[in-house]
Amino acid sequence: MRAGLQKAIVAGTLAIVFAATFAPSVFAQEAAAAAGDRQVWHLLGAGIGLGLVVIGAGLGIGKLAAAAAEGVARQPSAADKITGAVNLPLFLLEGVAILAEVFVLLIVLLNGRP
Repeated sequence: MRAGLQKAIVAGTLAIVFAATFAPSVFAQEAAAAAGDRQVWHLLGAGIGLGLVVIGAGLGIGKLAAAAAEGVARQPSAADKITGAVNLPLFLLEGVAILAEVFVLLIVLLNGRP
């Protein structure tokens, strides 16, 4: 996929998520209806947000692993240096995904009461 097309897909997805998350509270006519909508929409927003974070982290980890494998294949003598340089970003990407899962779990558990 070309970079421009990939950016357009990400931007479109984010626009849809933003519209689906905030439209009910913007166009709500009554406070009771807004409260009822919020109980459902925060779960949808949390699920979509978690899905996007996990997809992004998976793509990042895949690109990082592919680049490291290509670097090791081109220069096997530098495998130790390449592995050492790849570990920190890899751990940071995994940490972001785990933190996103924890935050979504907190959103669902703390805001999910009727």
